Amino acid sequence: MYELTVTSHFSGAHRLRYLHGKCEELHGHNWKIEVSVASSKLNQEGVVIDFKILKQKLEKVLKSLDHTFLNDLPYFSGQEPSSENIAKYIFDKMKSELKGFSAKMTKVSAWESETSCATYFGR
Repeated sequence: MYELTVTSHFSGAHRLRYLHGKCEELHGHNWKIEVSVASSKLNQEGVVIDFKILKQKLEKVLKSLDHTFLNDLPYFSGQEPSSENIAKYIFDKMKSELKGFSAKMTKVSAWESETSCATYFGR
């Protein structure tokens, strides 16, 4: 099994409405996002997927989050824009972007600080 990981960033603001404390207040993060894909075989070019393609797909997904108030996005209207839910959002969007490629999504990590991240392992 082969696994590839690419990293990117986005900046956004949110309020975690149901947590008690400072996170209920409007605040922002510079999230670091790690996306991993896997395949049991290499394509005819000898790679799982071209890193350039994987990075382009990730940038397309992150564009919808960058410099936004995440609470206002329809996806987060019924759930908290937590790092956990952000990781799942990115996973689901990337999975859709990678249809037709042999690379399959394995996980997304959303780092909200240098010491704290949430990871979503898809199905």
